[in-house]
Amino acid sequence: METASRVELIVKGNLPEVPSQYIQPPEARPHLHNSGDAASIPTVDLSSSDPAREAISDACRNWGAFHVINHGVPIHLLDRMRSLGLSFFQDSPMEEKLRYACDSTSAASEGYGSRMLLGAKDDVVLDWRDYFDHHTFPLSRRNSSRWPIHPPDYRQVVEEYGDEMKKLAQMLLGLISESLGLPCSSIEEAVGEIYQNITVSYYPPCPQPELTLGLQSHSDMGAITLLIQDDVGGLQLYKDAQWLTVPPNSHAILVLIADQTEIITNGIYKSAQHRAVTNANRARLSVATFHDPSKTARIAPVSQLSPPSYKEVVYGQYVSSWYSKGPEGKRNLDALLY
Repeated sequence: METASRVELIVKGNLPEVPSQYIQPPEARPHLHNSGDAASIPTVDLSSSDPAREAISDACRNWGAFHVINHGVPIHLLDRMRSLGLSFFQDSPMEEKLRYACDSTSAASEGYGSRMLLGAKDDVVLDWRDYFDHHTFPLSRRNSSRWPIHPPDYRQVVEEYGDEMKKLAQMLLGLISESLGLPCSSIEEAVGEIYQNITVSYYPPCPQPELTLGLQSHSDMGAITLLIQDDVGGLQLYKDAQWLTVPPNSHAILVLIADQTEIITNGIYKSAQHRAVTNANRARLSVATFHDPSKTARIAPVSQLSPPSYKEVVYGQYVSSWYSKGPEGKRNLDALLY
């Protein structure tokens, strides 16, 4: 992790130019004025199951992502989760943030951090992002004493938010299974016990957004990710050989198919390759809720979808590869193809 003084300068947006360790190589830099608009990303209304299954099937085949509305999660809870995250990053002094510093030598360590890859060396380009990762499921992992105490309802809201997101993820995994003609429980049984992490990401204003990325190109490792963002926007999906910016929708939840679901569905449904770009004038906040298998789970295509196109993988080994080698789009998933 950077020194406290360096992080504080970045968070407060006081740097006149981007430090060298954040400058992306030319081929990875975003072309901010040439990116398309993902306004046509599907929106699925969950109030009726049959149309939802059909819409989900199309979205998973063609996008790997879709918005859901009428999802059952209270809108006030989405708003409060966003406001709590913003308060922590913008109002807490650096000394307070560093009390919750995560272990930079451990993958997906809980707490406050800014450096994602393990053992990142000086030649590794850093993302223009700070984050706070919460472990929320299974309940044996949930220890709210590791989370901020300000604002006073922070811990209660994160717990409630995690509960609601898990229910929604399980519903969606059932609909995704059924949309393939599989039993409702197929994907969830293949995943096993769900491990949930909630990661609040804060992207400070960046003096040279054309040189940086808030989050490099990747697809998520686990089964399914549920994401909300603020009104600034900056999330981009890779589709048809171009980057498309996902318009913010404060009442909707963005669903991202992740790598293990692509394996389980034998590649019929694709995980979503995405990244985050930065903004010169405004900070941006997003909240991603990851639903993953246990580290010991063995993931393979379901037997009904044969012959298999992907090799079986132990999820913990997949995670180790992702964090140690770096994501670089979907290379870790592609390595499992027969």
